[in-house]
Amino acid sequence: MAKDLFDNSPSGGKDYTAKDIEVLEGLEPVRRRPGMYIGGTDITALHHLAAEILDNSMDEAVAGHASRIEIELKPDNVLTVRDNGRGIPVDPHPKFKNKSALEVIMTTLHAGGKFDGKVYETSGGLHGVGASVVNALSEWMEVDVFRNKTGHKMRFERGKPIGKLKETGSANRRGTFVTFKPDTQIFGDDARFSPARLYRMAKSKSYLFRGVEILWKCDPSLLDERTPAEDTFHFPGGLTDYLGGEIGGKATVTPRLFFGRSEQNGKGTVEWAIAWVPELEPFLQSYCNTIPTPAGGTHEQGLRNALTRGLRAHGERMNNKKTAAIMPDDVMESARAMLSVFIREPEFQGQTKDKLSSPDAQRLVENVVRDHFDHWLAEDPAAADRLLDFVIDQAETRMKRRQEKEVSRKAATRKLRLPGKLADCTRDAAAGTEIFLVEGDSAGGSAKQGRDRATQAILPLRGKILNVASAAAGKLAQNQELSDLMQALGCGTGAKYKEDALRYERIIVMTDADVDGAHIASLLLTFFYRETPQLIKNGHLFLAMPPLYRLTHGSKSVYARDDKHREELLKSEFKANAKVEVSRFKGLGEMMPAQLKETTMKPGSRILIRVDIADDGRQETENMVERLMGKKPELRFQFIQENAQFVKEVDV
Repeated sequence: MAKDLFDNSPSGGKDYTAKDIEVLEGLEPVRRRPGMYIGGTDITALHHLAAEILDNSMDEAVAGHASRIEIELKPDNVLTVRDNGRGIPVDPHPKFKNKSALEVIMTTLHAGGKFDGKVYETSGGLHGVGASVVNALSEWMEVDVFRNKTGHKMRFERGKPIGKLKETGSANRRGTFVTFKPDTQIFGDDARFSPARLYRMAKSKSYLFRGVEILWKCDPSLLDERTPAEDTFHFPGGLTDYLGGEIGGKATVTPRLFFGRSEQNGKGTVEWAIAWVPELEPFLQSYCNTIPTPAGGTHEQGLRNALTRGLRAHGERMNNKKTAAIMPDDVMESARAMLSVFIREPEFQGQTKDKLSSPDAQRLVENVVRDHFDHWLAEDPAAADRLLDFVIDQAETRMKRRQEKEVSRKAATRKLRLPGKLADCTRDAAAGTEIFLVEGDSAGGSAKQGRDRATQAILPLRGKILNVASAAAGKLAQNQELSDLMQALGCGTGAKYKEDALRYERIIVMTDADVDGAHIASLLLTFFYRETPQLIKNGHLFLAMPPLYRLTHGSKSVYARDDKHREELLKSEFKANAKVEVSRFKGLGEMMPAQLKETTMKPGSRILIRVDIADDGRQETENMVERLMGKKPELRFQFIQENAQFVKEVDV
């Protein structure tokens, strides 16, 4: 009789009781799953620690309590951030009588002074986890606090306090000094702060708040030639100063930059600076409460809407009918823009705060910027007309490109019925394009997500294709997989092969790094050799070399092609006795799209083998193909007998 699905008798499986529920206390969740709090354990996550501590000092400056911040990188990957703010409170916490407020802040998630808005009107650290997360992921941290002319000091190791808060005597200063060393157990032995990256971080913060002076220091032994050992940042002009430096004297569409700053009582503050510079690459750098938002968000959308609608309104006043075609991307084409907002209780996507999601931010920015933009356009009608004409040109260029692409693709598809499972690239010309032939929909799915859509096409093949060397001639025309392949390539086979009709510059066979993958690759090579030898001779056919293993230690991961390469990497890339985690990929479909892209698909980091047939070895190649892939099984059996003695290991 079938067993009840909900049977909880002892024979129904392993007991699941209260003792199986694990409770992580203090900062242990952070050390177990750092990626949930700082986005990973790579070099970007390492620098996120510095940003969290620097943001706390910036919050003091924005609140009007600090005017000076120092950031200093020392040997042995030690970083210090100092400010002259009020200093973290050191008195006993009301809910924890035997702990100081400093200890609570540094050892408790979601403990901070930024939740109710009474202490900080605007801040970047609203999650209340910044300092405590840095503490949890540091080998050690020391915090010096100067309040009421008295110094205090406390040390932590991997998030745990070492003793109680100590008084260090009288001090004629105020503020908070935080010194920490990231934990190599989390980030790996080779993870190091980049002086250049920290220098840029300090410089960008100084632009975002005009009232703060930021001092940069770095031990000379850590520097490269691009980064100074000491520098001071103070920019009274805010974003405008920064943008002026980025433009560097290049010609702009309008003689004046569009910039401004507006404080909306109770709603927030918006600052912006924009210039249209055709000679330079465009960018839009946005911030919320001094936190960079590289993924954009609602504040960026508000800016784009304000500029687009403002220009459309100006065009309508000028009775310019072409204005209706303007889209936000046309306005931002060739624009170099900076946007900074300060709002209460911002909402971000994710703990690393890459994208702002506060709906109020869009309305705030759009209303403020639109009002100022209308006035800016009205003040100089000639400049406004130049900008309008420039943006209309961008719109017309965009529409022309889209029309040309549609016509080109329609012409191509009229001549060639493309298979439905082909994920084609968007580039019209064959030059610079590639088609990856992958086994199965799973690998095809990863490849489609990891590809460069402009130049890389993906064609999944189901299982092992027909062996054309041993199949009857009639079967070739009836085989759907090979029919789809040739429709995608467009060049024909045999005597009907046309080089100029080939739709891709490279055909890349990308199969799993195992026996089955090698068999599928050999079947495809046989097909191309027999049916399109000119394609091979002209250098279009390649084999991808996906990794078989991933070797991981801390934040460092390297990939090995085979067993021999794995052993070489274990010796050359990791220290002796390091506990390296070795994982084997069962197939390309098991790899994350980003891993597949970086290891196997991305030019510059991948390995491709070009398939070629030497003129002087053509007969030898023909004999080998016939022997291994042809219609006579006795020849294959003879080959196995002759070479079995050389086999050292069989991959099953």
